Amino acid sequence: MHREQLADFLRRRREAIRPAEVGIADGPRRRTNGLRREEVAMLAGMSVDYVVRLEQGRSSQPSTQLLGALARALRLSDDERDHLFHLAGHQPPPADATARLARAGLVRMLDLLGGTPAMVISDLGEILAQNRMSTLLIGDHTGITGIRRHIVYRWFTEGDALHLPADREAHSRRLVADLRAVAGRRAGDPDVVGLVARLERESADFRRLWAAHEVAVRRADRKTLVHPRVGPIVLDCETLVTPDQRQELLVLTPADAEARERLELLRVLGTQDFNASAVPAERE
Repeated sequence: MHREQLADFLRRRREAIRPAEVGIADGPRRRTNGLRREEVAMLAGMSVDYVVRLEQGRSSQPSTQLLGALARALRLSDDERDHLFHLAGHQPPPADATARLARAGLVRMLDLLGGTPAMVISDLGEILAQNRMSTLLIGDHTGITGIRRHIVYRWFTEGDALHLPADREAHSRRLVADLRAVAGRRAGDPDVVGLVARLERESADFRRLWAAHEVAVRRADRKTLVHPRVGPIVLDCETLVTPDQRQELLVLTPADAEARERLELLRVLGTQDFNASAVPAERE
């Protein structure tokens, strides 16, 4: 681990980012070049103290999970992310594992979307990155690990309070049809085979729909999400897929004036909560 070089790299990347690039207002009293340490901590989901220790070369070796969070928070390119891993004494993620790190270009697009909920999702339904409005809308899903990181697994084994009960069957069919398409593209892939086998063991609904062998790639959709604070929001879902079809940018836009008003209310409520809350605890 190259502590001094790691500290210098992190500090320079933090100072190079404009707050607006990550959806943070750049107020008149700001004196810091780039982001503040507490803003990096908030974006990466770790304590301010740990960010300070990293930048001062006094930290323990950060984990690969923590490095991935820092890479997303600092909007590092793929080359910069690999350099970060090298400085921290880790090998960069191999090609298969890189598919589970949101592509830098997609993360930048999240920032540009600002007040529109958006997220980066893998082809197997792992939420890799979210902007702030997405987190306010559905919660933070980027830290989920193991088999539960797959949206389709949680849907069939744990349920989902955000969707209307009347929409459950149609949404279940869409999820399974999309997984069928992925299984066709990635035939024999152990991640896909393992996910399907686990779902077949644990969910009768999944077994029934999987046996129907319906195939359809998710592209556009309309859904209603029932938020516990602002009520039902009708959203149009648009998907931008990367050329290799391994990641997609999902954008949720309000379908009508009422939905726009409720999203704006959610944004205001979330801003108030953030101003009143402490930075999350360190995650290593």
